[in-house]
Parts: sequence; C-alpha cells; structure tokens
Amino acid sequence: MPDIYYDRLLPLWEALSPDMQDGLLLLFSILPCLMVGFIVTRGLKPFTLVKAMLWQFRWTNLVFVGLIAVSVALGVGLIAQERGLRRGTAKAAEKFDLIIASPGSEISNVMATVYLQASDMPLLDGKLYDEIANHDQVAFAAPIAFGDSFAGHPVIGTTPEFMAHLSGDLGEGKAFASHFEAVIGSNVDLDVGDRFTPAHGVGDSADAGAHDGDVFKVVGRMRKTGSPWDKAILVPVEAVWLVHGLGTGHRQARSGQVGPPFDPELFPGTPAILVHADQLWANYALKSEFSRPNSMAYFPGAVLSQLHGLLGDVRQVMSVMAVITQVLVTAGVLTGLVILTRLFSRRLALLRAVGAPRRFLFAIVWSFAATLIGSGALLGILLGFATTSVISGIVSERTDILVEASLSWPEFHLVALFVSFTILLAMFPAFLALRRPVVADLRT
Repeated sequence: MPDIYYDRLLPLWEALSPDMQDGLLLLFSILPCLMVGFIVTRGLKPFTLVKAMLWQFRWTNLVFVGLIAVSVALGVGLIAQERGLRRGTAKAAEKFDLIIASPGSEISNVMATVYLQASDMPLLDGKLYDEIANHDQVAFAAPIAFGDSFAGHPVIGTTPEFMAHLSGDLGEGKAFASHFEAVIGSNVDLDVGDRFTPAHGVGDSADAGAHDGDVFKVVGRMRKTGSPWDKAILVPVEAVWLVHGLGTGHRQARSGQVGPPFDPELFPGTPAILVHADQLWANYALKSEFSRPNSMAYFPGAVLSQLHGLLGDVRQVMSVMAVITQVLVTAGVLTGLVILTRLFSRRLALLRAVGAPRRFLFAIVWSFAATLIGSGALLGILLGFATTSVISGIVSERTDILVEASLSWPEFHLVALFVSFTILLAMFPAFLALRRPVVADLRT
C-alpha cells in the first residue's frame, strides 16, 4: 500500500511548481505546532491573561525575544551566503568561455585569470597564439598578461576586444587606443585623466620603482561587472611587454599598433589566452584541439562546478552548525522559560487555589511560551534580511565578487522547523509549572 500511494502521489507532487512545493513544505514544517496550539487552547480563552503577563514582564520578555531573534538571524544569514556566493562566482566567470594556458592546475589558473589572484604562470608562445587567433572557429583570442599593480589594483594587459567583451560599452571615457592609455574598473580609485606608474609585482613584494618613467593615462572606466575585474586596471598588452623591455609583438612598421594581429616571432608570451567562439559547440572542439602536452584548454564553468561541489560540502557543514546552534538555543529557550514561569508562579498558584482547571493553566503557560518563541522567530527573519545584506557586503568587499544573497525557502523551512520543535518542547515548562507546590508559591 505505501508503494501504491507513493506512485500515485509522486506525479502530483512533481506537477506542482517549485514555489508551491516549497510553500507546502513550509506548511508541513509549521503544521505540528499549529495542531498542538489548537488542541491545547481549544475551548479556552487564555490570551487575556497571556497578554497581561507579556505586558507586566515586558522588559524581560523583550530580552528573551531578542535572544531568539539574534540566533535565528545569524543562522539564516550565514546559510544564505553560500547560495549568494555560488551565484556571484558564476556571474564573475560568465564572460570567460574558454581559457588556454600552460599545463598545470586548472583551479589555480582560474583563480589567477578569472579572479585575479596573484600567481606565477609559464608563458604561451607566439606560434600557439597565432594558431588560436587564426582558427576558423575563433571569433577573437585575447592575451591576458598580469604581474604588475598600482595601489593594490592589478594591472592587466589585454586587447580592446577583450575589454569590450568583458564590459560592453564603457561607463565613462573611451577605450585605450595607444600603448600608455588605461581603462579602469568601476571600483578603482582613480578618475579619467589621472596618470599613474605601475609597480612590478603585486602586494607587499611589489617593486614600486621598477617602472619609473612609464606613465599611463586613464582614458576610460568600465561599467560594473560584479567581478574582481571591477578593481582591475586594463592596459594594452603591448604596454605590459614594453615596460618589461620585451617589445610590442609587432614589426617596426607597426610598433604603435594596439591589439592583434601579432607577429608570432616577436610575440613575447602571455600567461593565458581567452578564446571566444561565435558558436557554443565550437568551444568543445577548440578545447579538444588545444588540449596538448604544451597547452591546457579548459572551461572555467566546469572548474567552478568543482568549486561549487566544495561549497556544497561547506553548505552542509554550515547547515549542521546552524542546526547545532538552534539545538543549543532551544535548550536555552526551555531553560529560560522555566525561569520565566517562576516570575508568575504566585499568580498561577492563586488560579489553582480558586479552582481553575489544570488544562487552563497549562494553556496559559504554553501560550505564553509559544508567543515568545513565535515573536522571536518572526523578528529573527526580519533581522535575517538585514544580517544577510550586511554579511553579503562584507563578503563582496573581501572577495571582490558581487554577492547578492537573500533569504529564500530553505531558510524559511529551517526557521519553521525550529519554531515547531521548540514550541512542542515548550510543553515541558508548562508541565513543570503545574507541578509546583501551591502553598509555597502563595507564600512567595
């Protein structure tokens, strides 16, 4: 019979939209406490006394609600970040269709090429670049050369085609057209018209005087991309070669040229090449063709899927930590409820002395506890939206990846389960309140 019901219900469940499925899961998560509430309060009116108790001990109750709210907000805020970070990293890499580099670690290469983490990488030669750039299925191939910086911003040598591919129309100014012109990312603290001299290297080890005399002028600013490239400075790849004494990659007659074609014999080398094909299927053919002993072709998206698998494990760890935190909070809530019930133990004793039914007293204590728990959870969700925004801002600032996390169904399900579980356990403080000695409480 269970299998028959399962076979009948599964198609109906799968026919529902994702939002309807999540809504039903939320309803099922909160349903136990709704059923208990109906059973406990059926035929009774404890809420007038509960309201009086909430008001009389309002400051203590507010502290209690606040503690629950902070716990819920931090739990859902942290869990939501994993989903936001996953979307942010994917968006940052969406312009990088296929990358060709020297053989090595794909993950290290993605971190250096897509996310601009400083790394030493072998160079690809001009013969290979020329073969890639002149391939029938390649729309354009852009060298990506890095290693210099200015004020902590990586200086990247590339071509006008790559800049247009990455940012589209510029937000300000124009594209670089000569060797010592630069286009800055949206978050670079420079203005159009400013001049700067790059340092050799990145970070504390950078040599600020290595390129004295090589002055670049900022001529444009890219639109925001939501990626680490918003903090990058783009210059012609010829300029990167020039400041290192490697020539321009062009013959003497075309030495002032910016961008391809490059002379294979004069091409100084580049750590990575971004390949863009007009047809999606062509990327797979190009990947297969240029996966050679002297070159590595890979899809950044495929590498990201591996990293996202790791993030999935991190999410599981974070979820377990959140559950453990909620269990500890539940234990604290129950302990606090036991203490709170002692504040009005004399009133309960008076009601018992005048003959109030035990079920009515049980309903009062349970309703009081349920009100505090439910209010704390609702306030926690509201604080969770603010907490998520704050944490996203911090993560975006630290990683240079635009993380736009927000609360969604998984977080609501977690809060609903916490509320149901805690409210069900709140029956124990109610039972304990009824076991207190009436005479002793009346003398309190």
